Amino acid sequence: MRILITALFAVFCLFGCSNMEPESGNNESESNRLTAEAEARLSATEGGRMVLRAIEAHGGLDAWHNAETSAYIWGFVGGTRTRLVAHNRTRQVYHDILALAGEAVQDGAQMAWDGSDAWIYPDSLMGMANPRFMTTTGYYFQSIPFVLADPGLHYEALAPALLDSIEHQMVRVTFEDGIGDAYGDHYTLYIHPETYMVSALRYRSTFGRGRPTIDENMRETLLYYKDYVTVDGLTTPTRFEGYGFSEGAKGNQYYSAESSEHSFSAPFDTTRLVMPDGGRVQSMPPAAGEQ
Repeated sequence: MRILITALFAVFCLFGCSNMEPESGNNESESNRLTAEAEARLSATEGGRMVLRAIEAHGGLDAWHNAETSAYIWGFVGGTRTRLVAHNRTRQVYHDILALAGEAVQDGAQMAWDGSDAWIYPDSLMGMANPRFMTTTGYYFQSIPFVLADPGLHYEALAPALLDSIEHQMVRVTFEDGIGDAYGDHYTLYIHPETYMVSALRYRSTFGRGRPTIDENMRETLLYYKDYVTVDGLTTPTRFEGYGFSEGAKGNQYYSAESSEHSFSAPFDTTRLVMPDGGRVQSMPPAAGEQ
């Protein structure tokens, strides 16, 4: 579980700490601008074109940029489960907490990422869930491949590879220096050869370690995306399975997650970003060498 927490925290830091797009009205001209800019970035390289094709298979950039919010129930089986609403432009997100460690919690329990701080309410829950990674982890896992069209990313087409006896197209996504707090992370997508949808994702945590040299035999997590549904024009997974992965081979499963009740048109209530009295902000952990 400690390995899982570190990896998920790195996912949060990569995206959640950077807030790539400022908040703006969800009008057609703004959506068109964002789509045109993303298409230009992605079309510049073979790897980027592979990611763009996957995005199109999942509903396309127009549908994504016209979706002001993402809302659903998301949770780890036997772990934290919440009902969340995320703003797709600002990446702010608030949650009603439904369960922690697989057990139901009191009504009114909540957490949020307001763009600067992550908090949880009531503060007595801090020891059971770390809002620094839990507020945005589910959102970013759920939102791939769309979030991989953000600025500051690099795309590398790799040789095809087998996944469950099917040869998939492969693309690695890396990040420019300063994009979040774990810019040394990289993500490798398995793109289905017929549907062009994302079958799985490999990722590795590098938080606090700068930018290590990529080793093809390094320990990673292999995350399967399963049981897709289409809602509001966007095709999204409802089941996730995480396995160890090293030296080119899948290892044991060590977590699973589920999502349900999806919407990409729910209103976003900015008042839910304000921490109630009795809540607590989760501070950033110390960088390597500062513990």
